[in-house]
Amino acid sequence: MDAEQTPFLERIATALERLSPPPATLEGVDTADAFVWLPERGRLRPVPHVAHVPVDLLRGVDQQRRTLVENTQYFASGLPANNAMLWGARGMGKSSLVKGAHALANQKDGQPCTPGKGRVALIEIQREDLTSLPLLLSLLRENPRRFILFCDDLSFEKEDRDYKALKSVLDGGIAGRPENVLFYATSNRRHLMPRDMIENERATAISPSEATEEKVSLSDRFGLWLGFYSCEQDTYADMVRAYAAQRGLTIAEAELMARANEWAITRGSRSGRVAFQFIEDLSARLSADTPHR
Repeated sequence: MDAEQTPFLERIATALERLSPPPATLEGVDTADAFVWLPERGRLRPVPHVAHVPVDLLRGVDQQRRTLVENTQYFASGLPANNAMLWGARGMGKSSLVKGAHALANQKDGQPCTPGKGRVALIEIQREDLTSLPLLLSLLRENPRRFILFCDDLSFEKEDRDYKALKSVLDGGIAGRPENVLFYATSNRRHLMPRDMIENERATAISPSEATEEKVSLSDRFGLWLGFYSCEQDTYADMVRAYAAQRGLTIAEAELMARANEWAITRGSRSGRVAFQFIEDLSARLSADTPHR
């Protein structure tokens, strides 16, 4: 072979690989307890460390916390469990609760399990990759591990293939939902679609009631609906105190709350996210003000 032809042939081989990717696989599924699904490569990318907040630090969502933790524990133990939709106010701990419940399910005697040995693996899937769900489920169905598929900030602007794909998966199709798979999602919208879209379908449909039912039926396919609401001042204060105590911050409570309220005013809202961001800032300021020897 002419040496000048080698680079040209290598480029052809690379192009053919892109056009015909290798078969999808769960290779490496026993190396971690959390993954990101990469549909274009048909692979799971391990996440060695999941950034999560301990569930007992999530305030103002006691009932939601109990329900999701119980559901996750049932699933981890091999018992029946429901798909869950966490919807509502921004920054109130929806995604934090999912990640915290997963971490709790993988603890043994209060300690995290060895990576890859947890009872449940968490797989994050992006909203734009929902059409690849049937492929992913076909891989997971034959694996002995138990999996929670997690889609954060789920919503739809139009009835597209992604909407239909998720609806089909939640229904289970002819094969049914795999017993070793649950689907958790978070959204700021109760019915995953903007109200004006639902109303437009109602106004233009031959049967308005059937059109509206079709639009909201996706939410009905989640066995658990957990609502999250904007927090009051007392709840916000409780969040701040809990984070400050967990960090071991040395500051008088009156000053702590004065600073926390000022921070919330500048952000224009009160929520768990705002409380956490305030504590991050306060931790740095207090550390910077402390002389280091």
